[in-house]
Amino acid sequence: MTQTNPLDLPVLTGMHEGTLADRMGIEFLEAGPERVVGRMPVEGNTQPYGVLHGGASAVLAETLGSVAAAIHAGPDRIALGIEINATHHRAASSGHVTGVATRLHAGRTLATYDIEITDEQGRRVCTSRLTCMLRDR
Repeated sequence: MTQTNPLDLPVLTGMHEGTLADRMGIEFLEAGPERVVGRMPVEGNTQPYGVLHGGASAVLAETLGSVAAAIHAGPDRIALGIEINATHHRAASSGHVTGVATRLHAGRTLATYDIEITDEQGRRVCTSRLTCMLRDR
């Protein structure tokens, strides 16, 4: 695990209990202000056609990017997503997808992350970018 603050993965997971991320089965694998990694099952997050729903990819991307921005912001501040985009490259129909949020910019009031989501074969499923506003609690 890579991180630069005292937040550990069990605490991070507990913070998301009962949230959308929890209901979608998102699991945190690595967490730090420059990079957050998580995965999500395809099953239960599909379109009627049996492939991963694009909105589910967006939820994974926003969750990972927001967590990274919140870690960067620190314990007395919060991160609020203000813009997200997603390009869907290929379908995923089974297993898990893994998202990696990588910091592009981290200032005092804004943080932006690039999120790459891949399938179990390492093929890119979705590319997303998230910008969060950082505010005092």
